[in-house]
Amino acid sequence: MVKKKTIEIQKAYQQQGGKLRKYQELILGRRSLWGLFRYEFITGLCGWMPGALGLVLRMKLYPKLLGAVGRNVTFGRDVVLRHPHKIRIGNDVVIDDHVVLDAKGEDNAGIEIGDGVFIGRNTILNCKNGDIILEDRVNMGFNCHIFSASRVHVGRDNLIAAYCYLVGGTHLSDDPDIPILDQGRESRGVRVGPGGWLGAHVTVYDGVEIGRHCIIAAGAVVNKSVPDYAVAGGVPAGVIRSRKGQE
Repeated sequence: MVKKKTIEIQKAYQQQGGKLRKYQELILGRRSLWGLFRYEFITGLCGWMPGALGLVLRMKLYPKLLGAVGRNVTFGRDVVLRHPHKIRIGNDVVIDDHVVLDAKGEDNAGIEIGDGVFIGRNTILNCKNGDIILEDRVNMGFNCHIFSASRVHVGRDNLIAAYCYLVGGTHLSDDPDIPILDQGRESRGVRVGPGGWLGAHVTVYDGVEIGRHCIIAAGAVVNKSVPDYAVAGGVPAGVIRSRKGQE
């Protein structure tokens, strides 16, 4: 399934309407003055706060903003929440400092994070009318980026090293006489099977499915699907061998 409708921040800001309305739609996803007050109060009070006091306050107050939050969820400093009512988090999760959880969209489900997930510092989960699902025990290093204009699904027990980029969408480029920026987007999504390892600086393109228990070598650019138990690497990535001992 190909999804072509996305949310563009630049175009949204250019639409008519007051600044308060635009802020509510882009950041909160709702036009509730009480919701706006609660969001501003909680994030302004403790979002920046260092030390144990900040951790405790965010652990107690951030669940009031989010769609669902389990037990023992830790939020680092300066975590950015957009459309927070569409963010659902399981138990025993760590969201490190400066993480962006952006569930923005008009008709998407948003971001779903399973139990025991770790999301490293400066990582961005970015929806543009798409969904992002991290199953249980996904471990993401720092400075990773997941973009979804349809659906990006990462299976359980995956290790995703620093600076990985999962690109769940692409720009159209059919007409050479029209700027790429004006030709829209489409998205087929990305799926990563359980139990694998993406090395540092791996890029996974839209439309790719990575199988179960795969290893993708550091620096690889994955532009086509990878079968179960494969070890793949290179630019573009190719299968090097099978972890099952087959050629």
